[in-house]
Amino acid sequence: MAAKKSFPLRINPEVLAAMQRWSDDELRSVNAQIEYVLRKALVDSGRVKLIQKVVTIVEEADAVKK
Repeated sequence: MAAKKSFPLRINPEVLAAMQRWSDDELRSVNAQIEYVLRKALVDSGRVKLIQKVVTIVEEADAVKK
């Protein structure tokens, strides 16, 4: 995987504030939230392929092990 590249971004203050609220809700940094939204838009538009999807399965543990 290639290293991430820094990129200066000019963004409307209202959009940035909304992204901050959204990233707080999702427990991400604003940078990670912007990258997530951009990646999802690229996949949804068919411009990039989703190579791997991570799935987490939560199983119930036995209440009491004997």
